[in-house]
Amino acid sequence: MTRAPRVKHRQRWTQGAGLLAGVLLLLGLTGCHQLGYYRQAIHGQCQIVHRQRPIADLLADPDTPAPLQEKLTLVLRIREFAERELKLRCNGHYLKYADLGRPFVVWNVNASPEFSMTAKKWWYPLVGRLEYQGYFDETRARRYAQQLRKDGWDVHVGGVTAYSTLGWFHDPVLNTFVFDEEADLAETLFHELAHQRVFVAGDTEFNEAFATVVAEEGLRRWMRSVETPAAYERYRAMLGRRECFVRLVGSARERLEALYAATNVNPAATAAGGAGLTGCRANKQLVLEGLRRDYEEAKAAWGGDNEYDAWFQQPLNNAQLNTVAAYYKLVPGFQQLLRAQGGNLEDFYREVRGIGALKQEDRRHRLASEAVGRREDVTVTSP
Repeated sequence: MTRAPRVKHRQRWTQGAGLLAGVLLLLGLTGCHQLGYYRQAIHGQCQIVHRQRPIADLLADPDTPAPLQEKLTLVLRIREFAERELKLRCNGHYLKYADLGRPFVVWNVNASPEFSMTAKKWWYPLVGRLEYQGYFDETRARRYAQQLRKDGWDVHVGGVTAYSTLGWFHDPVLNTFVFDEEADLAETLFHELAHQRVFVAGDTEFNEAFATVVAEEGLRRWMRSVETPAAYERYRAMLGRRECFVRLVGSARERLEALYAATNVNPAATAAGGAGLTGCRANKQLVLEGLRRDYEEAKAAWGGDNEYDAWFQQPLNNAQLNTVAAYYKLVPGFQQLLRAQGGNLEDFYREVRGIGALKQEDRRHRLASEAVGRREDVTVTSP
């Protein structure tokens, strides 16, 4: 199967099958949509469990293709590094492998009002409200997305290569990410394992930014440990492009927020007419077109690197821009918090857990205050 192009800020599904522990108790209490949703979640997770095999068995099997053996061996090395050097709790995670026969494990549906950057949230047992709904079946995801569009929402559907079940199951390695380049593979595992250390129910931005910072710091240390200077420099260049991309998207979001506030359009408005709607729609498109132009200028400065082309080839809207904000909006605060701990990850995790215990508004305030002292240099000195 042809692998779909992916950008470096890939979405990851953290609600996962953590839902399933409460699903059987809730099936009789939910409406038709919820019932169907949880049924497909159970089926999707059961499919993964059914298809997984111990990595040790695959490595001992002479029929296992050499490229897969090589990657699975690398996974075990990354896993051991994560536990030893990053103080991440691997437990029984990533000791099995499953080939799902498709390029993504789930497809996330994200939605926002046409004239607001506030993301729609869905409620789940155990993990609270999250800014996406994930489907193991692409057709179901797109069918639901179409329903939301008919109701006037800006909608984005994105394929997801990895997700965490938050410790409810032992997460396996999947064909959807195992053949990634070494840096991408390591970053994916570090990101997902970070959710095992800290997870705050109902706060997507907090959880994803924390895991992103852990993954980036983990990858810096990994690249140094394997002594591949050229690969590390490529990674630093990729980080620079990623930060530029995030800044461009963040700037566009700010302009859209200002536009919606200035025109005082009802965020729930969906009708084609009405005072201010036509003008606001036109100005919204100007902002999005400006974002595309800014990207082309940035890409030229990168020497033509096209890693974000696939993202920009999709229809831009509020929901799609929010998928980036969910992962990176709070990153500067976490980065500075790690610096304040001198790069000591155990101390960092302790501080993050303390912030996670605060009310959401206080969490944002604390991370914002940390971000004030952030340096432009993205490198964190390892202890």
